[in-house]
Amino acid sequence: MKGLVLSGGLGTRLRPLTYTGAKQLVPIANKPVLYYALEDLVEAGITEIGIVVGDTHAQIREAVGDGSQFGARVTYLEQDAPRGIAHGILIAREFLGDDPFVLFLGDNFLREGIVPFVEAFRRGDANAQILLYRVRTPQDFGVAELRDGAVVRVVEKPRDPPSDLAVIGIYMFDRHVHDIVANLQPSGRGELEITDTIQGLIDQGKRVVPQIVSGWWIDTGKKDDMLEANRLILETLDRDVAGTVDGDSQVHGKVIIAETASVHNSVIRGPAIIGPGTRLHDAYIGPFTSIDHDCLIEACEIEHSIVLDGSRLIDVPGRIEDSLIGRNVEIVRSPNKPKAYKLMLGDFSRVEVL
Repeated sequence: MKGLVLSGGLGTRLRPLTYTGAKQLVPIANKPVLYYALEDLVEAGITEIGIVVGDTHAQIREAVGDGSQFGARVTYLEQDAPRGIAHGILIAREFLGDDPFVLFLGDNFLREGIVPFVEAFRRGDANAQILLYRVRTPQDFGVAELRDGAVVRVVEKPRDPPSDLAVIGIYMFDRHVHDIVANLQPSGRGELEITDTIQGLIDQGKRVVPQIVSGWWIDTGKKDDMLEANRLILETLDRDVAGTVDGDSQVHGKVIIAETASVHNSVIRGPAIIGPGTRLHDAYIGPFTSIDHDCLIEACEIEHSIVLDGSRLIDVPGRIEDSLIGRNVEIVRSPNKPKAYKLMLGDFSRVEVL
């Protein structure tokens, strides 16, 4: 089997962060979310992987390289514009050949991985296998209708959902999918839809089987979803304090402190992770917080947040929480009077103030 990872989307739901960076490279527990997808594929024995890239292709190539760091061989497939999930299959036709493959959206996150699902597809005789997840608002997703252990219908964002089983961004196909994709017509939004692809297989009498995910699945396309995925991963990590921690500091619970990080007169309550080169002074780092490399946190409190590399948080009077802070951001207390908020924010930014 081969793997096909889609990493060409615009990431509009994570703006302004994704104006300057690929959404698939936003880190969860200080590791880009795309890495989890690649590691899941390799863990399942899939080492020949194609990555569909768009405008952020240079960033993706720099981060992933030739795939050897994951034990894989990576081929990059350039997409001129986001034209739908099925369009990713279309442009990957030569790379995929007639081999069965796993299609993995690069911003999807399964904490328990995909090994059992891939093994089930390998053992079975299905033409396609889709992963389903029970959701509270199925009208916001593509939804599957099941009958006698098979998928009989897939509906995109139905007003009257036939079930609560959402089709999530991990799929498995054999060679028959290429005939469907080659004849697809763009939807009303101008994209080749994966739901139309699956329905096309069903309409041709191909066997499409479901696998219901019982563990944690998250589409990390929004801030709150990123924070939830970060929480789930941090809970699984083991304590590893390799950096410098002075005698005036306290480190409680599952905390990872990288070897070149330093902690002075600070408190860290895990689960939390502190990246290489990051310095903490007179700080409080609360649970479910990831601080990436080369950051400075001084005279601040922060919890349940993600801070990307190179950022500086200095003398912020209130606790920062439930936040996703981008690269090379500075949040500092102004020494000037009278008190005022001085902001320079990109499009689609959101700030809550007291």
